[in-house]
Amino acid sequence: MEILYLLIPLAMIILVVIAAFFFWSVKSGQMDDLEGPAYRILMDDDTIKPESKATDDGASSDSDGDKKPE
Repeated sequence: MEILYLLIPLAMIILVVIAAFFFWSVKSGQMDDLEGPAYRILMDDDTIKPESKATDDGASSDSDGDKKPE
């Protein structure tokens, strides 16, 4: 019987912690779209995207910041 004095407050503390995590996840948008990721795997993304030239603009990593002559 004495164990109930420990278990009931401990259960209430665990309940408050779980409720706080649940409300935080709802507020931060974790549960906004539950069906989208399930359907995303079915979409056909076999097309190859062309590489952009912005990643290789010819800039060098010199300390003075000048570009190499071409």
